Amino acid sequence: MEAIEHPSPLVALVNLLFAPLGIHVPDHLVFIGLITLFILFIGLAIRSSLSVDNPGKLQIILEDIVAFLVGVLEDNMGPKGRKFLPLLGSIFVFILLGNLMGQIPGLGSPTSNINVPFALAITLWLYYHWQGILANGPVNYIKHFAVMPGVPIALAPMIFVIEIISHLSRVMSLSLRLFGNIFGEELVIAILAYLSPTFFPFFPLPMMFLGLITGGLQAFIFVLLSIIYLQGATHVDHEHDHGDPSHGSEHGAHGHDHGHAPGMAKTAAA
Repeated sequence: MEAIEHPSPLVALVNLLFAPLGIHVPDHLVFIGLITLFILFIGLAIRSSLSVDNPGKLQIILEDIVAFLVGVLEDNMGPKGRKFLPLLGSIFVFILLGNLMGQIPGLGSPTSNINVPFALAITLWLYYHWQGILANGPVNYIKHFAVMPGVPIALAPMIFVIEIISHLSRVMSLSLRLFGNIFGEELVIAILAYLSPTFFPFFPLPMMFLGLITGGLQAFIFVLLSIIYLQGATHVDHEHDHGDPSHGSEHGAHGHDHGHAPGMAKTAAA
């Protein structure tokens, strides 16, 4: 494995600068810093040229990205989805840039290090629980883990344990899905580059092209699953009106996660 790894010149330069301080900077932190600086540079560069009447090409691209994310949020969560744009939009842009960075020679994807997907997943996990508490109140939010429409109250303790395990597993599933796809992709590209003969140096290019597609797809899947979790957590269920026939039919149509969560889950899984 070590024979096919090629250290990044940028990482080597950063560690050379920090060597007198006795500090070693891991690869993924260097790449995260590079993404942060890139986004900051784009923001400062476009700030002075923003225009409603005559937008530039970069402004149009950024507006299209924002409009796409807002559309996805509002389609699945209604008007309230717009307020989640700052966090989910930032996560989407970060994962997208991080995934695509691995296709640039001399750089790597920070998302191929398990610490980065885990940090993103635990941030999203804490955030949607907090939003669920704000929307429903702490008592009702905890209650919805055990009391479900049509389920006997005697099963509440067992349902509660199952729901807790299910929610905890979301951190692992979000982390491993992103990490596994990006790490596996980089590993295959490295192996192909190592095995390709010197007279055919472009052998890994098809896999790198595929990486351009999967990089954006994985960013979208992460955000889509985040929307599913936020929708389920922030659905306001007033006093759990189990006696209301319309309420029961609504749950029967939409399931425990409410809204379009089951359909979105199938889409994300596909």
